[in-house]
Amino acid sequence: MTPTSTSSSLQDFLGYAVLWLVGACLRLSILVVPPLLPQLHAALALSEGQVGLLSSLPALMFALAAVPGAFLVARLGIGGTLLAGLALNALGCAARGAVPSVGLLYASTMVMAAGVSISQPALPPLVRMRFPRHVGFATAVYTNGLLVGELLAASLTAPLVLPLVGHSWQATFAVWALPVVLTALLVLAFGRHLIPRQHPATQSRLWLPDWKNPLIWRLGLLLGGVNALYFVANAFLPDFATAAGHPALIESALTALNLSQIPASFLMLLLAGRLATRRWAYVATAALSLLSVLGILLSSDGGIVFWCAVLGFSNSITLVLAFALPSLLCAPADVPRTSAGMFTVSYGWAMLVSISSGQLWDWTRSPLSGIAPLAVCALITAALASTLVFAPATASATAH
Repeated sequence: MTPTSTSSSLQDFLGYAVLWLVGACLRLSILVVPPLLPQLHAALALSEGQVGLLSSLPALMFALAAVPGAFLVARLGIGGTLLAGLALNALGCAARGAVPSVGLLYASTMVMAAGVSISQPALPPLVRMRFPRHVGFATAVYTNGLLVGELLAASLTAPLVLPLVGHSWQATFAVWALPVVLTALLVLAFGRHLIPRQHPATQSRLWLPDWKNPLIWRLGLLLGGVNALYFVANAFLPDFATAAGHPALIESALTALNLSQIPASFLMLLLAGRLATRRWAYVATAALSLLSVLGILLSSDGGIVFWCAVLGFSNSITLVLAFALPSLLCAPADVPRTSAGMFTVSYGWAMLVSISSGQLWDWTRSPLSGIAPLAVCALITAALASTLVFAPATASATAH
């Protein structure tokens, strides 16, 4: 191996490592809240309605701040946008524990989620520019970081972090802000290995999504179905299992749904490069999600847990594939604004499905109503995936 190739390999490793850490930071600061809810209830006297609002604020900001993220990419570049997003993320995360106030908790959560949201439109163009022949793999890298970040925050907060800080929920928020700060410093230090200089063909002052472009709506609704499957399943599975007479399955079902995402994301590190430009892969995984939802609705006892695991596995594969689509289907200059439009539509669609599912349950008094809309989401995702068209040149480049 020549010194030049060794240097290139090291730069690629640094690029992928920082990309993974950025992905992890997109969820670390968000998933710390659920394990802290007992402490927040006690300290701030939060009602269930206030908890619901707190839980919905990140998704709301994901929808509202994605387009400003595209604006920052156009004005500050990819590196500047990532640094701004990570800074807001860390600041908002730490500020949630600065003063024991419900109002500050809401405001700082919105700041934190805005930081996450403006970072997201920077990642697809970064992947397109830095790893043009490995779009699928690079997307799988940061998505794996995202999913592992969810697991780390949700699983380590109560048993590890809280005891280390004397069971202080305020200090716990500050601890989870540290990885975000460190990642920002790494982006600053090694940004030249991760973020190449933009050449004229990739530079654009356009940042507002072209809402008349059908591609934005197709991609947004496709990704929105994936997000809705995850968020709504997590929200309504406990009540569904209870209403079905299986309350003892709640913890097992939720664990299966979330933990099965991890092996799927590692599998995609191997397969994403081959599958990202294969339309059948999107259709097949969405169809498997549809089958999983039907399995949950029709099963009893352990069958619910099994189908929850299948749903988490298949849906996370579709998530990795969907994240790669703007980089694969758009001209380089259009990737940031198309990504922003996709994220705006997708999170808006996911919130609409969540609200509609709850309202439908209230109207019908049927536990099936909370989960059944997910079958429609999976069906729409599969239908939209069947319309994807990849250029032969793109398919051959990303297959390497």
